[in-house]
Amino acid sequence: MLDAYVANPGDTSWEPISILGDVTLYDRTSIDQVVERSREADIIIVNKAKVREEHINSLPNLKLICVLATGMDNVDYEYARSKGIEVKNAVGYGSTAVAQHAFALLFELTNNVALHNSSVQNLEWTNNDDWCYWKEGITELHGKTLGIYGLGTIGKAVAKIGEAFGMQIAATSNHAKRADYPNWKLVDLEELFTISDVISLHAPLTSANEKIVNKQLLHKMKKTAFLINTGRGGLINENDLKQALQERQLAGAGLDVLSLEPPAEDHPLLGLDNCLITPHHAWAARESRVRLIGMVAENIREFLAKG
Repeated sequence: MLDAYVANPGDTSWEPISILGDVTLYDRTSIDQVVERSREADIIIVNKAKVREEHINSLPNLKLICVLATGMDNVDYEYARSKGIEVKNAVGYGSTAVAQHAFALLFELTNNVALHNSSVQNLEWTNNDDWCYWKEGITELHGKTLGIYGLGTIGKAVAKIGEAFGMQIAATSNHAKRADYPNWKLVDLEELFTISDVISLHAPLTSANEKIVNKQLLHKMKKTAFLINTGRGGLINENDLKQALQERQLAGAGLDVLSLEPPAEDHPLLGLDNCLITPHHAWAARESRVRLIGMVAENIREFLAKG
């Protein structure tokens, strides 16, 4: 296991995996350490550690790569499979946690909870002449349109939460069929950005959609709309988003992912008053991580059972 720490900093057990063989855990592994640490391995497990073509070519014993995540963009998985190496990920382990976090970001944008708590703690309520006040407006979600880009497990979970709040659902997906979603409006991406009051991004990152959320799409958004991204940072042209936020082309953004993680000190989205950023931890509820370890263990068991 090349980067064990984030998935399990010590609050749960690796036993479902460790009982399956001779397991070595590394908290973190740089790209230059991959071959050295994996040279004797039949199976390697990675979370976000990169496994590239040049690594694969230097690991003659390698038979299985297990990704301790859903997204596999850190692994050259097509090349690995072309070399007869199986690549397995874990799908659905954190869907509920990520969907919950998408709404946590949205609620902070719509209700400004932290701002008003800080105000009360600083005695602004105590010294106020009125029994109620607000420093920023509150947006009600009922009746608003929630636009989902990507109707995978997480996208559908977010949509269902939105429905529970009385939101209308619109979605863009390459694979969805209208007959499967009779109560949702399936539209193209430009229309999605035009009609939605909230846009939530859940599509996997590919070469075709990298930086697809650009100046042209952002300028189609309502000035009262919010953008949520718990998918992949690379879906957004971050310089374009910075400009749109500064110009108030949209009301705000809530992001759990960036194109480079951790971000550089001069990252364009740091320091904006209408952009919330959390450190790619939407998935990291303990319950999700326990499920994740169990899924990877099952992937390994299935592989070993083949002989």
